[in-house]
Amino acid sequence: MSTPDTPATPGFDRARTGLWASLQKHLIPLYAAETAFLKASAFANEFPFSVGNVPAEALADYWRSRYTLRDLYTDETAQLDTLTKVIRTKGYSEAEKKQLYLLLLGYFDIAASIFSLLETHIPRPLPPDEEWAETDARFDRIRKFARLNVKGIAGLLTLPT
Repeated sequence: MSTPDTPATPGFDRARTGLWASLQKHLIPLYAAETAFLKASAFANEFPFSVGNVPAEALADYWRSRYTLRDLYTDETAQLDTLTKVIRTKGYSEAEKKQLYLLLLGYFDIAASIFSLLETHIPRPLPPDEEWAETDARFDRIRKFARLNVKGIAGLLTLPT
């Protein structure tokens, strides 16, 4: 949103609208993967669960939906990384960049709540998954970067009263 004193950078309104539409489209497969994963893990009364007490077919469904959610996590993280780089390198004003990062942060919060199922809805013992660990660390770095850009350096240097 620009004020009369600060006109919008050319193309900013289109970029903001495009980002908003894109994030909404990304929510559709995200919610679908969440629903499938919760359905596939519904056999467990508590987490972590014991693999020995789960029928083979239910366990196969669980792993299939878990890998689908994990792969979506990897893909979404890569796309969010690209989006943050694009925002950072475009010639938008700082206020405009903050608006775009705020849109991303809303999506980050929704995505993080869904992707956290990969940490909570687990069997014991959970086999190591380096790809997930790398994706999780990358997702967290990108989210922190976006938050930092919304808050700004000046916001970090001021002491709370």
